Parts: sequence; C-alpha cells; structure tokens
Amino acid sequence: MAEQKPRFIMCICTGQCPGFSSLDLWQLINTVRGEMDVEYAIVHPQLCVDDGDRFFKDYIKPGVKYVIGACDPKMQRKMFKDAFAEAGGNFDEQVIALDLRNMTTEEAINKVKEALSSLVNA
Repeated sequence: MAEQKPRFIMCICTGQCPGFSSLDLWQLINTVRGEMDVEYAIVHPQLCVDDGDRFFKDYIKPGVKYVIGACDPKMQRKMFKDAFAEAGGNFDEQVIALDLRNMTTEEAINKVKEALSSLVNA
C-alpha cells in the first residue's frame, strides 16, 4: 500500500482574526491543494471550539500526517492533542503545526511548502 499523502487543514479563526487580514485564504488553499503533494486541503472556521473537537474525532486517522495552518503551535498542541488522542491519533507524531498569522499569502504558501518538504525529507 502506498504511503498516505499528508493533509492540510487551515483554521481561519472565524475569519475575524486581524492576524489573517493579509492572507488570501482561497489563494492559499487552492495553491496547496493544486500545486503541492497533499491528499487534499480543507478549511475549518475555528478548530479550537466544540465542533472542532468533533471534527478531529471524526477526521483523524492514525498514521496520517497533518499540516495545520492556524495560530501558535504551542496553542494548537494544547487545544487539539486530546481530540487527536480520542480519535486514536497522536498530535506530536502526526502534526506539523504552523503559525500563519501576520503573513502575506506568499509567505504562508512558502511556509506550508517548507513543512511539506520536511515530511518528504524526514
């Protein structure tokens, strides 16, 4: 069986966070899904609330790598690790957490590209 490609999840923090004001969400997501080697790319409006936990519990598969674009990586770990564990996953082994706040679209694209490249070279 071929190795599962990583999945990209973008949390846009309700769309109201000023930290994402310079980011064109749809240009980022379309560039990732269309030009990078991912299984697919998706957007969630706010992963750190109850429906984010339910999403993770339903979505996470053991052994699959996830690149999550959102807020501070330490906060992502704190907020998402339990939901990963309840889904049978392991946040620390499966996730590359990226802080994409206060970046231009091009900077965010490059950061995602670097993260995906690190998975290939790991």
